Amino acid sequence: MLREFVFCLVICGACVDVVASKTIYVDNMAGDDRSRGVRTDNLVAFAGPMRTITRALRAVEPGDRIVLAKNDRPYRETVSLVGQRHSGSATDFTVLVGNGATLDGSRPVPPAAWQHYRAEVFRFLPARMGHQQLFMDGRPLLRVPMKSGAPEIPDLQPLQWCLAVGGIYFRTEPGRSPREYDLSYASLPTGITLYKVRDVVIGNLTVQGFQTDGLQCHDAHHVSLVGITSRGNGRSGIAVTASSRAQIEECLLGDNGSAQLHVEGYSRTRVVNCELLNNTAPSYLLLGGKLYLDGQQVLASGDAAP
Repeated sequence: MLREFVFCLVICGACVDVVASKTIYVDNMAGDDRSRGVRTDNLVAFAGPMRTITRALRAVEPGDRIVLAKNDRPYRETVSLVGQRHSGSATDFTVLVGNGATLDGSRPVPPAAWQHYRAEVFRFLPARMGHQQLFMDGRPLLRVPMKSGAPEIPDLQPLQWCLAVGGIYFRTEPGRSPREYDLSYASLPTGITLYKVRDVVIGNLTVQGFQTDGLQCHDAHHVSLVGITSRGNGRSGIAVTASSRAQIEECLLGDNGSAQLHVEGYSRTRVVNCELLNNTAPSYLLLGGKLYLDGQQVLASGDAAP
């Protein structure tokens, strides 16, 4: 019953006074980080919404609720919930309500950054190279993997790319330049990091375009991720590592670089009624820990992407 109550809270925003001691409102268009975040409007000076999630997390106390305004403009920041300050309790969860907003870590590729490599293939060097994504019009392009030890990049078809020594390699359509496309890449490292927190709920949020993971739980306990869409991230949509205990409900993970769900360490992850798309990468990668899909324990990594 408690889990059903929390799910209702996250998706519908109901029963706030029972679960959270106070509510902090965030609006990345109308907000101001000098404000207290106690109102959704700016009718009272400095009482309206804050502009960034990062600022709200500096003001939050255990058991509080952060509520995002959904705007056409994504929230472009990377945020961390760390330690006791951002933790709740078994009856007083710390809650982040996304309201369908988007947290985006991508950035346009500067036109001048592209260098001609050969024929219709161009390259540029991003600041972070461990994992990456390349987007056109906000959607991930098809990545061709590099074979281990290969001296040359693979043959790329038009609008395909690969990550190799020297950066991101992209093949254009005949007679076109990369400057003629709306291309972006994963610029910020991780969307949401939960580190040594407990009793936290995050819901109804899209997380995309981050260089490593959309969401990463590290030594985080009693974490519920509800109604999350995590897509187009360089490594995984959600990573559960170390000794974390996480429940993932009603989530959609797809278009991520290495796995949709990454599980390792001594963690325990329960996945309930989710879609883990087997498109750009395996549905899940199990490198330790325990993983349960709709109540059934998984003993090996998911199928590789076609």
